[in-house]
Parts: sequence; C-alpha cells; structure tokens
Amino acid sequence: MAKATVLQNLYAELNKYKNNQEYDRALKIVNKILQEDSTDATAFHCKIVCLIKEDKFDQALTSINKAKDLSSGLHFEKAYCQYRLNRTKEALTTLRSVDKPDTRVKELLSQVLYRLEQYEECYNLYRDIIKSTEDDFEEERQTNLSAVVSSLQLWDKKDVGNPEFDESSYEICYNNACYFIGKEDWTNAEKKLRKAEIFCKKSFEDESDVTEEEIEEELGIIRVQLAYVLQKQGRKDEAVKLNNQVTKNKPSDMAVMAVLSNNIITLNKDQNVFDSKKRMKTAKADGLKHKLTAAQQRCISLNEGLLHMYTNQSNQCHNLAQKLMKEYPDIDTPVLIEAAQYVKDKDTTKAIDVLKAYEQSHQSRSVSIKMVMAQIYLSQGHVYDACDTLKTMGDLQYKPGVVSAMVTLYLGQEDREQASKVLTQAITWYKKNQSSSACMSTLMRANTTLQIQMGNPQQAAAMLEELRKSNPKDPRILAELISAYSQFDQAKAQKISADLPPVEDIVQGIDVETLEASFSSLGPKYIKKALKSDAQPSPGPAGDMIVQKSKSKKKKKGKLPKNLDAEIDPERWLPRRERSYYRGKKKDKRRDIGKGTQGASGPAGDIDNSKLTTGGGSGSEASSPRPGQPTSPPGSGQPTAQGPRQQKPAQANKKKKKKGGGGKW
Repeated sequence: MAKATVLQNLYAELNKYKNNQEYDRALKIVNKILQEDSTDATAFHCKIVCLIKEDKFDQALTSINKAKDLSSGLHFEKAYCQYRLNRTKEALTTLRSVDKPDTRVKELLSQVLYRLEQYEECYNLYRDIIKSTEDDFEEERQTNLSAVVSSLQLWDKKDVGNPEFDESSYEICYNNACYFIGKEDWTNAEKKLRKAEIFCKKSFEDESDVTEEEIEEELGIIRVQLAYVLQKQGRKDEAVKLNNQVTKNKPSDMAVMAVLSNNIITLNKDQNVFDSKKRMKTAKADGLKHKLTAAQQRCISLNEGLLHMYTNQSNQCHNLAQKLMKEYPDIDTPVLIEAAQYVKDKDTTKAIDVLKAYEQSHQSRSVSIKMVMAQIYLSQGHVYDACDTLKTMGDLQYKPGVVSAMVTLYLGQEDREQASKVLTQAITWYKKNQSSSACMSTLMRANTTLQIQMGNPQQAAAMLEELRKSNPKDPRILAELISAYSQFDQAKAQKISADLPPVEDIVQGIDVETLEASFSSLGPKYIKKALKSDAQPSPGPAGDMIVQKSKSKKKKKGKLPKNLDAEIDPERWLPRRERSYYRGKKKDKRRDIGKGTQGASGPAGDIDNSKLTTGGGSGSEASSPRPGQPTSPPGSGQPTAQGPRQQKPAQANKKKKKKGGGGKW
C-alpha cells in the first residue's frame, strides 16, 4: 500500500478518536504517523495536544524541547505546559517571546501574570482582551477580571474603583467581597459573602450529577472567608463555629485547609497550643508554594514563629526568626519575635542588643524599634534608660505624646528638673520649627503648671505672658497669670486682676437648672437636699398664700434624778457597768437550767459575768475568740487585739438587745 494511502487512513482514524475524545488511542495513532513521516509537523502538533489532554505535561514539554524544528510555532503549548508544571517564570519568558500574540496567548499570559502577582499588568491585559473579543467566554473573563481587581485592592492596596460587575454568579460575589476586605469594609464584605453562599447553593440545585460533598467543597471556600470577616469584626464565637463546620467537611483543597488552619491558630492564640501545633503542620504542608500568595505564606510563617514562642521552643523560635529576617527584610515582625523570645528567656540585654543591631541597619524603621526598646526598659524598671531611648528619636521626640510620656515617667521618679527640661526643649523646638502649632501652647501651659509646682513662679509668669499675647481674651490664662504674680509681685497681680471679666459676663449663658440636673445624674451623693424650712405655701383665709413652717422635732433632754448632787456621785457620767459600785444584774437561776456549753458541770448561772467583761464592754457574755485571735486572761480587763484575718471569714456575733441601758439613778 502506498505511503500516502496509509497516512490518509491513519489521519481518518485519528480524527475519529479526536471526536470521541479518546486521546490515549489518538496518541498511538499519532506515533504511527510519525513513524511513517518523522517530519510531519501537523502530526507532531497533534501528539503534543494529546499529551496535554492526558495531563502528561512533562512528557509534552520534553518532546517540544527535543524536536525544535517541529515545535517552532508551538509557543502556546510550550508555555501552557510550563504553567501547569508550576514553572511560571519560564512560561512568562516563553509567552513574551511571541511577536504577534493572539487571544489565547494573551489569556494565558494574563493567567501567568496573575500567578506571579503582577496584578496591575494583568488588569490592563484583561481589559484589552475584553474590549477586542466577543465570544462565549465573556462571563469567564468578567469573573477573572473581578478577581484581578480584588487582588489589586487586597494585596497591593491599589484601588482601581468600585467593582461594578454583574453579580450573576457566586464567584463574582465572592470576588467583590474580597475587594471590600481589602478596603477593610467588613460590613459590605459580610453581605457579599452571605449572598455568594446563597447563590452557590442555588446554582447546584438543578444539577443532579453534583454530589453534596462537591457542593460543600465550594461552600467551604466562602465560609472560610466569612469566618475571617467575622473574626476581624470581633465576633469570634461565630467565626469558631463556621471554622469547625468547614473542618468537619474535610475540604480536599490544600489552600483552603492551609488558610483555615492558620485562622484557627490565630483564634487559639496562646491557648490550646497542641491543637495549634497540629494545624500548623497542615498550614505548612508541601505543595502549597504555588497555591498560596506570598502574603499568605508570610503570614503563616510569622504565626509559626509566634507559636514556637508560646510553646517555649526557644531555639526553634530564634532560628526561624533569623531565617524570616533574611526572607522578609522589609518587615519588623521577625526581629520583634526574636526580641520577645529573649525577653521571655529573661535575657533582656540580648533582646536590646538584637534590636539595636537591627535599628542601625534599618534606619527607616528605627522609630518603631526604639519604641519597643523603651517598652523593654520600662518592663525592667529602667525608667531613665527608656527616656534616653525616646530622646534619640530625632524630631519625633518633640511630639506631644512622646513628651507627655517622658514627663510622666520623670515625675514618677520625682525628678521635676528633668521633666521641666523636656518641656522646655520641646517648646524651644516648636518656636523654631512650628511656631503657629497648637501643640506649642499646650506644652507651654503644661510647663507653667510644672514651674509653679517647682516654686518658679517667675518662669511660669513669663510663659503665661507669651500665651496671653496670642490669646488676650482667654480668662484661664489671665487667672493663672494672676496666680503666678501673686507669689512674687502682689502689685502686678493686683494690677492685672482689673482685666478680669465681671462675674455677670462669666456666668452669662449658664442654665442653673441644667447644671443641677447634670449633678443629679451623678448620684444621690451630689443631689442638694431641700431644707425642711422650705415649706410649701398654702392658701390662707383671704386667698393669701401662707407659708407653713415645718415643725422640727426637738431632742428631749434626758431626765435627771431629783436632788442630784454632782459632788456626791462623781461617776454619774460613766456607764453603769463601769462604775465602781456596780454589782451586776440579778438573774433568775430557774431560767438557766440546762443552759451553758456542752459538757459543763454546772449551770451557766454559776459563771461570774463580772469577771469576763472588759473595760468598755456592754455587759454581754464574752464571745469565743476568733481563729487566730489572741485572748487575754479572764478578769484582766485588757482589750483584745484584732489578729490577722484568715481566708475564711469569721462568723459574726449575734446581736443582743441592750437591757438596762440608761437605768434609773
């Protein structure tokens, strides 16, 4: 049979397998064609397509690289194989080598750019593709474009405008939610995610061939993101519930499980560390490098360092922190983790040294590092070292917050001179650099108060005079100025006091009732009680209003015995039980039968109460001593000292009615 006839029959058979999508059989036919004619470029192209359809990307790429003559026009197929083999940068090089790229090359290039996180170029390319094409893939391109817009906002913090995509699919709703997450608009993000969840369920209702597990797989992506939004809003219980729901379904997507595990670790914090360690293994599993963005991988690595610190794995924490400092030199978190671990190891000197070394090589981030150093000094009680560190922050040391912190620290050490020096230097800096700033007047007033406390009214008056020039009508400044002058120049104070506004002007516009009502809201302690003499008027006989005065009860004087002579009874003002002639009250012994402590040999009436009373007692029986309370010997007449209290409160003594108080003389 002629060669041409054989090739014709083989191509017919190849076409049949292609239509039936039997690419494994089609591959065998292609190999036969190439055996007949090894220079057939069409057959070679068909072979590469069959290998790609069978997901044999490595074999297809090897064939392309070997047969350079036959594969000269197969740039798209070569780049696609590289893309599927995660050789993304090689795919980008291959696609950029195409002189006149068609639509499919542009779309593959946009996918490659998206994976390489070059979102801005990807965005421009997608817009160009959508403008120049009209086919059945319009919806897919809109979905991809919405993903690019969301990624620009989420990862690059670049806003290209509010997405106005038709939310006809749950994928676009989800992408729009990611856009709002990037803007930290948690309310709208939650709304979009809940809408996406509803759309996702409805989209699979009519598809009978889709299993419940596949639906839960799609819903898992949305729910993990929703749990993150709830967590950012502080609704941790709802976030935990959603995360547990997704965990029970065991998603097959490694990227979803990694993000889910990382988020659960952040919810655990320093609690349930054994569960966190198990989940960290999932978040750091092999094969995630090309499935997670660089920001996600960085976040997981930093959380791993924190987890080492929480689980007291000091060596692992230090090693990982040093590794992360090399991988991510543009963030401070790794060095802060290492310093925190040294502090936890009670080696604050080493922590300070690490921070100083980092600060010297990263001058752009020296402010945050110095703040951390100051905090470490304060935690060790080294107040002056902390203040010295704050003073090395350049012009930022004159910010009101930093000045306030240093003044507070110095005053806590009762070092008013250093506090005054800090305020004076800050005022001098503001006069030189920002003379019109409101911060300068605030610092000056704080300094005047401090100078008066230090006994320097002259300096306080000088600063108040400057303040008065800029605010001549401020009565507070004038009052403080008069107070300062009154301590060293009475005549000057008297002269300036003439400038004070009259009282009528000061109280003008003050609503007394509103003021009293505001005090009443503070509680009954601040409510002014009405005097009883403020009686209500009542109508008189002729219609006149007569004020009825309330009758106040007068204390009755105690009745004294007739014919009382103070010289005869000098102990008349002492209580009866403390008088020398008191012999106690007679008791009816018949009422004491059967009473007394358990095991007593005689009736309770045999005990002489006069021997058990203390000097200032009320005549009642002496109570048993409390636990831990020392006792004095009976009849000693000394008051009992209150001993130290134990955790268990002592039982209160029962109150007894006083008998015979204020008896007859």
